[in-house]
Amino acid sequence: MASRCWRWWGWSAWPRTRLPPAGSTPSFCHHFSTQEKTPQICVVGSGPAGFYTAQHLLKQHPQAHVDIYEKQPVPFGLVRFGVAPDHPEVKNVINTFTQTAHSGRCAFWGNVEVGRDVTVPELQEAYHAVVLSYGAEDHRALEIPGEELPGVCSARAFVGWYNGLPENQELEPDLSCDTAVILGQGNVALDVARILLTPPEHLEALLLCQRTDITKAALGVLRQSRVKTVWLVGRRGPLQVAFTIKELREMIQLPGARPILDPVDFLGLQDKIKEVPRPRKRLTELLLRTATEKPGPAEAARQASASRAWGLRFFRSPQQVLPSPDGRRAAGVRLAVTRLEGVDEATRAVPTGDMEDLPCGLVLSSIGYKSRPVDPSVPFDSKLGVIPNVEGRVMDVPGLYCSGWVKRGPTGVIATTMTDSFLTGQMLLQDLKAGLLPSGPRPGYAAIQALLSSRGVRPVSFSDWEKLDAEEVARGQGTGKPREKLVDPQEMLRLLGH
Repeated sequence: MASRCWRWWGWSAWPRTRLPPAGSTPSFCHHFSTQEKTPQICVVGSGPAGFYTAQHLLKQHPQAHVDIYEKQPVPFGLVRFGVAPDHPEVKNVINTFTQTAHSGRCAFWGNVEVGRDVTVPELQEAYHAVVLSYGAEDHRALEIPGEELPGVCSARAFVGWYNGLPENQELEPDLSCDTAVILGQGNVALDVARILLTPPEHLEALLLCQRTDITKAALGVLRQSRVKTVWLVGRRGPLQVAFTIKELREMIQLPGARPILDPVDFLGLQDKIKEVPRPRKRLTELLLRTATEKPGPAEAARQASASRAWGLRFFRSPQQVLPSPDGRRAAGVRLAVTRLEGVDEATRAVPTGDMEDLPCGLVLSSIGYKSRPVDPSVPFDSKLGVIPNVEGRVMDVPGLYCSGWVKRGPTGVIATTMTDSFLTGQMLLQDLKAGLLPSGPRPGYAAIQALLSSRGVRPVSFSDWEKLDAEEVARGQGTGKPREKLVDPQEMLRLLGH
């Protein structure tokens, strides 16, 4: 019977590499044997990867129970802590995740750090399957001299600071300088540049129309910022930038700021873009127009009156963060001039031997996020920063799976993670159906609750989160914001009576 269900989709066997058409994912026709009827499944991480994995499992298996564990007291991962505070529409996916959490077969347990409060082997003993979806909690280091100087931080930490991530609330970035340099040319780099250069009055306008949940502390620091120029530095050229056209358009249209692009960087590009995929072509054409075409009267007037500026520096690779004369903080970046070798995906930047110094008072590294190993029992590729896996099945560990950035690396957008997580869910259910997972009942959360209780850990439920959510919304109303985020885990636990 099950095979007939798949034939309806034109497949004679389980689809291993692609999903059914959107909105029409086939179910398993509910033909599970007795031992498969109530699988207890655990998901580690409550960001998009965790919630989308849980959503797929609950939808495709009529009796599955999914527990989602999260080290923060609050859910939603990078949707809460990574999405730019002036992009509230991107956070609408939280409504979908909330529906999943409200399922009678799903439970959220925050304030539980897997690897510290409970081990992965302990979870494996309690559940039929464990899915690791904890994302990329770290940043890639520059590995250059001077990286440790005050005035240097990761873009990830800066984003966490203005988005209310508890671990980054002590950051206190010094924005008293005139120039900031961001090393990297992806969407995170553009987000950071936009936040740094958004005029205080524009931030106030966003507040008035309830379009930002930036933290109160960050808003206070940004109001006093003296940063007027932001350079975004990349090792390669315009054809290799990692940001998308939406974020670029926002930067070009940013009130009070003008772009600085060197037309020389774009010489010969018109012919090269004819063969590239359409999204890349549109992006490069926008860069090309901005760099080489004379703006119309209105845009020229806007740029002439702009008090702030941002620019893209191509073909530059950071070699050293330069110290101030007293050696106490960052005062610039030494850059190696590069040229490109190879074609298409194999294109790489090689140094020409020339150097140049770029003065600045703030250096933000935005060269990528990186996952950490969660538990000694779990294989981990420290070079690639991922858990070794085949289609989400952790190599050499039956019953252990992974989804999202810890599975494939920190690339793509929320929709990419959704597809990736659904595929991991499919692999897990295929293994369940094939009898490859433990048979017989498993205790699930009951066993883990006892362990946590004996260790003095108080989990935060989803209904607890909804109380914190209501508190944040109430605090935000006083200042015209959609919410004022709680940033202190201890305060959150006190509010819950923990």
